[in-house]
Amino acid sequence: MARQTGAKHKLCRRLGECIWGKPNCSSVKRPFPPGQHGQNQRKKKSVYGMQLLQKQKVRVHYGLMERQLKNTFATAKQMGGVTDANFMMLLESRLDAVTYRMGFANSMSAARQLVSHGHMLVDGHPVDRPSFRVTPGMTVGVAEKSRKIPMIANGVELPGNRVPEYLDRAQGAFEGKMTSLPNLETIPFQADTAAVIGFYSR
Repeated sequence: MARQTGAKHKLCRRLGECIWGKPNCSSVKRPFPPGQHGQNQRKKKSVYGMQLLQKQKVRVHYGLMERQLKNTFATAKQMGGVTDANFMMLLESRLDAVTYRMGFANSMSAARQLVSHGHMLVDGHPVDRPSFRVTPGMTVGVAEKSRKIPMIANGVELPGNRVPEYLDRAQGAFEGKMTSLPNLETIPFQADTAAVIGFYSR
């Protein structure tokens, strides 16, 4: 399975901001691209350059390859309605994203690994596909054998108000439920979706 490797916070410096909201990210102290000429690379970007940058932010945040993101856009466009809202809804409905938002993992890449290794259950059944789409009413939980993993055990103790409003998980619980579809107002990760749609609509 294709995945991103290497220093993740170097990607933040390349994009100009921390896309995971980590206060200790190197992009906070050094808000310029890596490399010896990094501080001199900030130039005014073209419209295409801005659209590309926003698309890369979304792709890196969710840990997807280019083909996966492009296919997600195609699906969102076919659904009808507002394309950018559909696009973000599909990304946030992925099982790895839901696992991360519920606090079972401390990063999107860690959530993807938990799912791939069979630690997560959907409605009581093991699912090992990070791209699995969670819909309202579905319950997402941690397998019994996996509940002693330190990252999971620490994550479930986070206050329930840390969970987005379209998800419901009580503090200390190893399972939660999607209560409604994610929308642009309730998704924690904010992106310039108009720029992303513009990039793929060229």
